[in-house]
Amino acid sequence: MIDRLETLDLHFQDRPHTIASYLLPHDDGAALIETGPASTAAMLQAQLAEQGLTPNDISEVLLSHIHLDHAGAAGWLAAEHGATLYVHPAGAPHLADPSRLLSSAERIYGDDMDRLWGETVPAPDDQVVSLKHEETLSLGPRTATALHTPGHASHHIAYVIDDVCFTGDVGGVRLPGETHVQPPLVPPELDLDQWRESLATLRAAVKRHDVTHLAPTHFGLFDDVEAHLDRLERGLDAADEWVRDTLPPLADDEEALQQAAAEWMRGQADADGVDDATWDLYELADPSWMQALGLRRYWKKHVRSA
Repeated sequence: MIDRLETLDLHFQDRPHTIASYLLPHDDGAALIETGPASTAAMLQAQLAEQGLTPNDISEVLLSHIHLDHAGAAGWLAAEHGATLYVHPAGAPHLADPSRLLSSAERIYGDDMDRLWGETVPAPDDQVVSLKHEETLSLGPRTATALHTPGHASHHIAYVIDDVCFTGDVGGVRLPGETHVQPPLVPPELDLDQWRESLATLRAAVKRHDVTHLAPTHFGLFDDVEAHLDRLERGLDAADEWVRDTLPPLADDEEALQQAAAEWMRGQADADGVDDATWDLYELADPSWMQALGLRRYWKKHVRSA
């Protein structure tokens, strides 16, 4: 595993083990994989200070995608502290001008926007760099390889650095000490077929790069790589089955849909031995009500219309 790699716990909503930012100091500066939301920027700064660093020391930020829990503090690091941001080509315009992203989020989160996500600011155009599939980036003596991995979001990238694959959300949500791997099935771009193709991309990269650890943003490092990916694949299959067998009669009743999704997700976690306290953290990192909306949109766009 990469030496000097640090997992920074951003304590989202004052809870542990929900959103991580990964710190990799190198000869020419320090890289972050993910920034977390703007609401956790103060905690990010405090975590950097524990490593003897300030935000000004961050030279590169590698983003899996532009959802606010992953990239909300990216503009702050670029505009105020000089970091260069690396992102999928489709996500780059939304870092320079986040107005559409924020408008979409406001429709979902309403009055909770500021409490959850804080103030997301634009990044300077010349500090946003798009990465192609399998394009590489030098981080001191190390090389990061970008893997376009749609499914959770069309603009998603996973990164391989040495023997660690930073999976963003396409590698699922899994909390420390747990075996339960939960696919975050959120709107608006959920596509389970694309996700399966991305899972094949991850499996190929694991073999090609001799990956020994996966690092999902939610949350931490895991060394049972193949077993983790197998559980993720079973989760995708279970979601597809639920969409086809359970969702259709609930599609027009949002309250019933969200309740059914919550019960289904809790049952999946129960089967993997997740206790109530840990389930609360899963719900914070990946809310079941969001899953309900994502699965309904997927059903309307990809299943019902097929």
